[in-house]
Amino acid sequence: FGISSNETFVITTTNRTEVTEDNFSKLVHNGVTLYLLQSVDQMLLLATKERIEFLPHYDTLVKSGMYEYYASEGQNPLPFALAELIDNSLSATSQNTGIRSIQIKLLFDDSQGKPAVAVIDNGSGMTSKQLNNWAVYRLSKFTRQGDFESDHSGYVRPLPVPRSLNSDISYFGVGGKQAVFFVGQSARMISKPATSQDVHELVLSKEDF
Repeated sequence: FGISSNETFVITTTNRTEVTEDNFSKLVHNGVTLYLLQSVDQMLLLATKERIEFLPHYDTLVKSGMYEYYASEGQNPLPFALAELIDNSLSATSQNTGIRSIQIKLLFDDSQGKPAVAVIDNGSGMTSKQLNNWAVYRLSKFTRQGDFESDHSGYVRPLPVPRSLNSDISYFGVGGKQAVFFVGQSARMISKPATSQDVHELVLSKEDF
């Protein structure tokens, strides 16, 4: 890498955990992206890209929650699809010590691209590994174990109460991906972990699939 003998450097994962002799076997797996930096908190000079490879279940695009939404007993299913997306924000902001901010924006400005639904929150954010896990079909945020890093670490499912800011409002339990593809053709997740300066972006597109 052209590093001189008197130059110091560190190797980290994308969530800025330093790779050492002690944790090497635990942190490094096939396909994991690593950073070679001068320090753990070094600013990235350029945007980096990380290709995520996984085999989606056929139902991810073919059904995409359609069965659940169309079986909504004659009700308009769109609010339930939005509820799935808002539910992610409720989980992400559940541990906030200050104000919980969740915004829903409907974007129709042709100069900014195709119409879109944007859900924005000030929650804990996700690392690149957590975004990867979010993309995997039927990998529940409550059951991720072992090598899987939960997308909402430390989140505890609240007791059943009327749907509110203190409850899970997921109606069908089919998850954000199916809700996204029920509403549109692609999903773009932009997230900055609260403990990191890095911003991670994930795109799932029916066209790309």
